[in-house]
Amino acid sequence: MHPNRVRHLFDIQHHASRAQPDVPVTLRRERLLRLSKLLNGHGAELAAAVQADFGVRSPRLTEIADLFVLRTQLAHTLRHLARWCRRSRVRTPPHLQPAQAWIERQPLGVVGVISPWNYPVQLALAPAIDALAAGNRVMLKPSELTPHTSARLAELVAQYFAADEFCVVPGDAAVAALVASLPFDHLVFTGSTAVGRKVAQAAAANLTPTTLELGGKSPAIIDADCDLQDAALKIAHGKLINAGQTCIAPDYVLLARGSEAAFAEAYRTAVARLFPYFEGNPDYAAIISPRHLARLRTMLQQAQTLGADVQVLQSAPGTPAPPQGIGDGVGRQMAPVLVFGATPAMQILQEEIFGPVLPVLSYERIDDAIAHINAGPRPLALYWFGRSDAVRDDVLRRTVSGGVSVNDTLTHIAHDNLPFGGVGDSGWGAYHGEAGFLRFSHQKSVLVQSRWSMGHLLYPPYGARFDRLMGLVRRFF
Repeated sequence: MHPNRVRHLFDIQHHASRAQPDVPVTLRRERLLRLSKLLNGHGAELAAAVQADFGVRSPRLTEIADLFVLRTQLAHTLRHLARWCRRSRVRTPPHLQPAQAWIERQPLGVVGVISPWNYPVQLALAPAIDALAAGNRVMLKPSELTPHTSARLAELVAQYFAADEFCVVPGDAAVAALVASLPFDHLVFTGSTAVGRKVAQAAAANLTPTTLELGGKSPAIIDADCDLQDAALKIAHGKLINAGQTCIAPDYVLLARGSEAAFAEAYRTAVARLFPYFEGNPDYAAIISPRHLARLRTMLQQAQTLGADVQVLQSAPGTPAPPQGIGDGVGRQMAPVLVFGATPAMQILQEEIFGPVLPVLSYERIDDAIAHINAGPRPLALYWFGRSDAVRDDVLRRTVSGGVSVNDTLTHIAHDNLPFGGVGDSGWGAYHGEAGFLRFSHQKSVLVQSRWSMGHLLYPPYGARFDRLMGLVRRFF
């Protein structure tokens, strides 16, 4: 999209937000219902667009990971919207009584959203749902790596919304940089930590507050007493859904020393259950691009050269031929890989992997696992598997991460009453549910003074009366 068109769209949204600072709950609800109608009427088209962008990405995966998540979010938001919008009365302290006070929840104005390619429908529309619920106008810049999905989103949003309510601006990285530089009232970015830093710098020039949903190396800790088969299955699912191209995928496993062979066998069994074969399997997503696939292969080659044990998992015997119409990404369906013996010198332990590669690190004591996590940047997610509540709580107390799932992976993101967000290098700010509504609202403090107020007793000129009054007040505080 031409830069002048982007700026024009921003200007009309900004003008509209200032012309209508108070957005009735009925209008907010109506906008959300339009978005629901968009998803229900065109979900299959969006899933087909995602499939076209990935080359291989099952529409059923898009249904569960993108569309279903958005539908549940919309239902939750519509159910609670009226309560969230109400003014919140607060207790007035004795020294200010008999005044009254409350908090008004107002729209910020215009919210920008720069979304990624890995879940190109969910991560585009989830922050938009929260922003619209809070009464804002929304400008969405989807990823250039999913052009079919971005184009279809642009068409559908224009069909259901006026440009001054919600608009989509497709384009390349230059358009994303332009969007990041606009003086939004709030800007949401989901993507890598490196790009997140650039977005934050661009937004800072306008004092634009940001929500950054980044990534990082999310660990899965396996306690010695856990059900290894169950843990392996849930880790395999969390790792291999979307072929590992998930910001909260388990990035590596921390495993009690001596359990390596048992875990490898359990993981292979779990993978075979989920994906009996890889190349040509319509349920197993392709890596998004040749460039991303080459990066993963380079990481593995370096790890192997430096002495790691790289184990490429094999498809079960009798792999069927790829079905007709599966897509052009079959050659990018990368087989899952286990890596043992990785060291800090390897790229595979330095960068977020974002693919179906799982390093397994051994620890002697749980303290060693905790120390390893705390030595690096704080992760977006942490997973713990075990039976001991005491050990679980110890891990939770002594580590900091964006979110946690215990004895599972990924599921905390689907809980509408849990905020989703990062901490430190994995991002800042959180949305989903009421946390998202508040993130995109201004909580305006209001105090209504009573005609019986005695505040004038504290006005100057100060003197003996003031001293006596303050002496009396100090007795109560």
